[in-house]
Amino acid sequence: MTTSDTVVYLPEKRKIRDSMIKSGRGWRKRTVILVALVLLGGIVCGSALGAFLTLSHDLPRIQELENFRPSSVTKLLSAEGKVIGEFFVEKRVPVDLEEIPPYLRQAVVATEDRRFYEHAGLDWRGIGRALLKDIRAGRFKEGGSTITQQLAKVLFLNPEKTISRKLKEALLALQIERRYRKDEILTLYLNQIYLGGGAYGVEAAANGYFGKHVWELGLAECALIAGLPRGPSFYSPRVNRDRAVSRRAFVLKNLLDTGYITEEQYQQAVKEPLRLASRSSAGTMAPYFVSFVRPQLEEILGENLLYRGGLTIQTTIKEHWQGVAKEALQNGLAALEARHRTEDEETEQPQGAVIILDAYTGMIRAMVGGRNYESSQFNRATQAYRQPGSAFKPIIYAYALEKGYTQADRIWDAPVSYPQAGGKVWEPQNYSGRFEGEITLRKGLEISENIVTIKLLERLGPSPVVDFAHHLGIGSVLRSNLSLALGTSEMVLLELASAYQVFANGGIWVEPSGIVEVLDHNGRSLWKPVPASRLVLSQESGYILTDMLKGVIRRGTGRAASHLTWPLAGKTGTTEKSKDALFVGYSPALVTAVWVGKDSGSSLGEKETGARAALPVWRDIMEKVLPETRPEDFERPEAITLVRMDVRSGLLANGECAEVVEAAFITGTEPTEHCPDSRDQQLEKFH
Repeated sequence: MTTSDTVVYLPEKRKIRDSMIKSGRGWRKRTVILVALVLLGGIVCGSALGAFLTLSHDLPRIQELENFRPSSVTKLLSAEGKVIGEFFVEKRVPVDLEEIPPYLRQAVVATEDRRFYEHAGLDWRGIGRALLKDIRAGRFKEGGSTITQQLAKVLFLNPEKTISRKLKEALLALQIERRYRKDEILTLYLNQIYLGGGAYGVEAAANGYFGKHVWELGLAECALIAGLPRGPSFYSPRVNRDRAVSRRAFVLKNLLDTGYITEEQYQQAVKEPLRLASRSSAGTMAPYFVSFVRPQLEEILGENLLYRGGLTIQTTIKEHWQGVAKEALQNGLAALEARHRTEDEETEQPQGAVIILDAYTGMIRAMVGGRNYESSQFNRATQAYRQPGSAFKPIIYAYALEKGYTQADRIWDAPVSYPQAGGKVWEPQNYSGRFEGEITLRKGLEISENIVTIKLLERLGPSPVVDFAHHLGIGSVLRSNLSLALGTSEMVLLELASAYQVFANGGIWVEPSGIVEVLDHNGRSLWKPVPASRLVLSQESGYILTDMLKGVIRRGTGRAASHLTWPLAGKTGTTEKSKDALFVGYSPALVTAVWVGKDSGSSLGEKETGARAALPVWRDIMEKVLPETRPEDFERPEAITLVRMDVRSGLLANGECAEVVEAAFITGTEPTEHCPDSRDQQLEKFH
C-alpha cells in the first residue's frame, strides 16, 4: 500500500515541480520579450521623434507664406498701354481666386485632389491607394499627393523622390492646412503650379495657350489647363494635340462624375475643337527696343526685382508709329532688292534701321533695328557703327552759324587738293562730279556739295567741330581731320537722330529715353527717369539751320519728299561706294532717322544713295505719323528777320534772280545788296 502510494505519488510530484519550473522560465522569457519590445518601441519612437524633430527643424517657416509673393512677370507697356515685352524667370501673372473661373477651380480639384475640401492636408485614402500601387509596381512612385502637398513641394522643397522629402512634404502640408483656409491654399496653388510652355500659374497658361485672360476661358479650355499639372510637357497641346484632347476629356469626365457639370455640358465640351493661340510672343511689336532698354533696367532695378518682381514698365513706344516704321522699312528693303535682283542665292540681304524721337522730350517713339529680329538680334539702330556720310554735314553748318556765318556767305565750289603723308595727295570730289563755282552755304547744303563743306570745315577747324558734335549727343569717337566733312567717322543712328533733335528743339539737347515710369506690383511708382538736357545751340542758329534744311527737301537731294505739306527739314547721307544710305529729317514734333546698308559693309548697288534707298522709307513713315502730331510750324525767335534772297548769289531778290526763297537771318546780318536788273520770278516760303 505504502509502496504503491509512493510509486504513484513521485511522478505526479515531478510533473508539478517541472510545471512550476517551466512556468517560471516562461514568465521570465515573456518578461524579457516584453522589456525588449518596450526598449525597441522606445528606440523606434525615439528615432521617430528624433527624425520628426530633425525634419521639423529643417522645415521652412510656414509664416513666410504670409508675405509670400511668387516670382511674376514684369511687363513693358507701350504709350497706349499694350504689352510690348516681358521680363521673367518664371512666366507668371498672379490673379485672385475670384478671377479664376469656377470651372477651372472645380476641374483642378476634381482631377488633382477630389477630397481637397474634406481632408486636413493629407488624404489617407489616396495615400493607401498609392501605396498599394507602389507595392504592386515593386518600386517607389509619386502618388497620393494632395493639392496642399503639391503646393508645399513646389514652394519649399526640391523635386527629388526620397522618403525624407515625402515626409517633409506631409509635415508642411499639415502646417499649411492649420494656418490657411482652403481657398487661400487653392489660390496659391493655381498661381504657382507649372503648366508647360514656360507658363507658371493659370493666367500665364491661359495667355500662352489661348491668348486670353484666365477669366475669359470656357469650359473646354479650363479642362485642358486643369489636366496639365500631372504632366505639363506630356499633356501639352503644343507637343501632342491628340494626347491633350484625350486628357481634356478625362478632366471633363471627372467634372461630370463629381456633379460639377451636366451631361449636356460634358458632351458639348468634349466635342469642342482645340483652338490654340499663335506662338507669337509678347514683345514682337518692338523687340529691338525691348533689348535696348533691358540693360538700363537691370542696372537701375537689379536683376532680381526686374525678372521676378511683377513690375509694370511704361515705355515711350507708340504702337502705330512702331508698326508704321517696321512696315516702311520692310517695303523699302524689298524695293531695293527688286532693283538688284540676282539668281545668286548667297547674295547678302540689305538691312536697315529706323529711329523716331519726340523732338521736344527726346522720347523714343519707335525703334526698328533690322529687318527680322528672329534671324538677327543685332540692333542696327543702337549697336551698328556706320559712317553717316553727308548726313553729318548739318552739324558742321550749325557750328558755322554759331561762329557768325550766315546762309548767304559764299564759298568757291572748285577743285581742291590736300597733301598727305607719304607724298600722297587727297583730291576730294563732289558726288555729281561737277563744280558749281561760287555758291552760298545754303545752296551748298541743299545740293550736298562736298567741296563747299570741306572748305567750310577747314576754316572752322576740325577739332572744335568734333567737340561741338559731342555736345550734340554724339558720343562716338570722331576723327579730327577734314574727312569729317564727308561723314567718314562712324557713329550709331540713335546718336545722329539725337543731334538732329537739337535742331528741331530750338537748340536744346535732351537725352533720348525709352522709359516713362516703373511701377511695382501694387502700382506704386518705383522709378521715374529724369533725362539730361542742356542748351547746346542758340535758338537763332537752330532756326536758321532748319530754314536751310527745308531747302534740302524743297529743292535739294530730299525733294522726293517735297509733296509733304508739313514743315519739314532734313538731310540725305551716302557713303563711298554706296555702302550706307541715310536720311534724317524732322518736323517741329518729331525726328526720324533711317539707315540702309549691309552688315558686311559691301555696296548696296550702283546709284543707291540716301535719296534713293533711305528717303522713301522716311517719306512713307512721315506721311502716316505726321497727321497724329501737332499742326504747327517751327517757332521763330524774335531776333530772326526773314528776307527774300537769291539762293545762288546770297543777294536780296530785287529782279530776275534765278532762285528766290524767303531766308532767315539774325537781325542785322541779312544781305544788303540786291540782284541787279531783275524781277522776282519765284518765291518759295518755308519758314
